Order: sequence, then structure tokens, then C-alpha cells
Amino acid sequence: MKGEEKGIINGYGEINFSSWQDAFAFLHESMLDYRAYIWRGQRCDNWKLESRLGRLAKEAKTVGTIGPDVGDHLKQFQFAARGRRGPNPPFLKTDNDWWALGQHHGLATPLLDWTESPYVAVYFAFIGTGEEQTDFRAVYALHKPSVEIKADELLAEKQKKWLQDKEDIDSGKKKVANMLALPYGIMPKGREVEFVRPLSDENQRLVNQAGLFTRFPFNSDVQSWVEKNFVGNSEYMVMKMLIPDKDRKPCLKALNRMNINHLTLFPDLYGASKFCNMYHEIKGY
Repeated sequence: MKGEEKGIINGYGEINFSSWQDAFAFLHESMLDYRAYIWRGQRCDNWKLESRLGRLAKEAKTVGTIGPDVGDHLKQFQFAARGRRGPNPPFLKTDNDWWALGQHHGLATPLLDWTESPYVAVYFAFIGTGEEQTDFRAVYALHKPSVEIKADELLAEKQKKWLQDKEDIDSGKKKVANMLALPYGIMPKGREVEFVRPLSDENQRLVNQAGLFTRFPFNSDVQSWVEKNFVGNSEYMVMKMLIPDKDRKPCLKALNRMNINHLTLFPDLYGASKFCNMYHEIKGY
């Protein structure tokens, strides 16, 4: 282990690396065979793993304003996108397909971007610059199968409770004030955590980035959800790698030698432009 482990509590743990070389060595030596993890990079290590739309809703609540309504926001995007998807656009079957389309075109959505490649995640952790940069960049690994199993278990528990409530009310064991407004409602069907892999050909960036999305409960970040639902678990459900910000330029140069850059991850004029700009920022890029 080329890093300082801080211990795993309730499925969450951090590893602090002293250099980008140590982080890469850890990925090469310890993580290449663990295909069950998906990855995400973030510029600042104090940013939570939460969707942009969820963050906007939280900020609105903090300042006492009306936050975005998820349903209305999606409908507005669907109407605004009419005539702007090119000739004969593919039919998008689900809300998550629409969210995924909007996510890579700047729309605030309840989705969070991930990739199957840890090196692509490192790239996205280091490529950005901005104010209030922390001393470390963060790369996260999420154990997808365990989260899926837990989401299934939670859904099964909700469905079991729903059936019990229905049985108790229908048999008269539990009294209700108004039979026209039964409290058990409709049986829960959807998992509270979803992994979204759009099949649409509209987003070449997603394909090149080996990308996928997660959709966690709107009022929860990923780490909080994991710590709540994996109490006592001593394995990495969420691993947070901390890599020094001071290593940004050599790290990006190394990734470019691995053909991980804006030119390959963004197969359009935007990617070509950003790729060329890096030659002026990083000597020998």
C-alpha cells in the first residue's frame, strides 16, 4: 500500500497519498482486478458526492427561496430541447434517459457522473482549476454491486411494509379515518439508488469516457447514504483517494502519455480546443 489508510467506518474510508506516483502505483498494483468499482474525480476534496440539482435545492433551502422542482425542471428541458436534437433523434424511453442527455449538455440534474476507468477519474479530478482550491484532489471509488444489493433490500423492506399495512387495513386490524384516502397508497416499485447507462447514440462523450450515472435520493449525498446503510461494514463501499494538488501538471502530462486527454474524452471541437490549450499551460504536454 503506497498511501496512508485512515480506516474504514460504515463502508467509507480514505487513503492519503503523498504523490501522484504513489496513487498511480496503488491503482496499478491493487485495483486493476477490481472491476466492480466505478470511479469519479472531483477538483476539491471537501466537495460532497451530490448531484448539481440536489446541491441547488439545498442552497435554495438554506437562503429561504424556492428550490427546483424535479418534475417541472425535466418537463421544461424536454420542451426546450424540441427541434434541437438533430434530424430523426432517437426516442428517449425514460426520465433518466432525458436526464442523461441533459447532464452532458450543462443541465442541472439529479444524476452524478462516474466512469469505469480510475485513470479517467483522476483526469477529471485534476483538469479543472478555480478559486478556493484545496490541497488535495479527490478520486472516489464506489462498489456498484454492493450498493445495488442494498438498494434491492431496502425496496423489499418497503414493499413488505406496504403489504402488511394493506393487509391490516383491509382486514380491519388497523383503522383509518378516511377509506377514500388509504395511507398505503401504491406499492413502492423503484429502487432509491439507480445506476443509469443510456443506450442512446447521441452522447459520444459518454462512450469515450466509459461513463455512467448514479441517481441517489435527492436529499442525500453518496457518502451519507452509504454510511447510513452500511453501518458496521469494514470494507470499502466508498473509497476516497486524496492526491496532492501540487502534482497537477506532472499528473496530467502522464495521463496524456496514456492517451487520456480532452481530445479522446471529448470527441468534438470543444475537446480539440481544450486539448490544444493545454500545450500553453503545461510545458512538454
